[in-house]
Amino acid sequence: MANRDLIEAFWADLYRRDFAAVGAYFSETGEYTDVPSPGDDVARGPAQIAARLQLGLKPLSSLSHDIRLIVCEGDSVVTEHVEHWEWPTGERISLPFVSVQQIRDGKLVRWWDYWDMGTLMGAAPQWWIEQIMAESAEAGLRDAGST
Repeated sequence: MANRDLIEAFWADLYRRDFAAVGAYFSETGEYTDVPSPGDDVARGPAQIAARLQLGLKPLSSLSHDIRLIVCEGDSVVTEHVEHWEWPTGERISLPFVSVQQIRDGKLVRWWDYWDMGTLMGAAPQWWIEQIMAESAEAGLRDAGST
């Protein structure tokens, strides 16, 4: 139950958009990626992970999710959920996710998010996509996984 409680607290902090708190769940070598992104696009460590999440989620006017299922086995937790995004320009999407997280010594060491890139890109406003690309390049986040 400790791992489930940890992940439920993690989700609560994420959907409050407390990015520093979310980063603090990770070990110094913890990894996060969105599986639809390029294979080397992995954020590592609390600061990089918090920055990556903030990049995409902070511009939203609203963010929430509905949990469908949480399965815990040993140090692995799988969450099936639907995220609800709304941009300040009125676009909306409900995006299904499966999140796989692994925990070691009370810290997240791996978080892989599985979702459909086409669904997101079909709903996202162009300005948001351009902003993500520009800020990601500026911050060096795109190359984070290859350093």
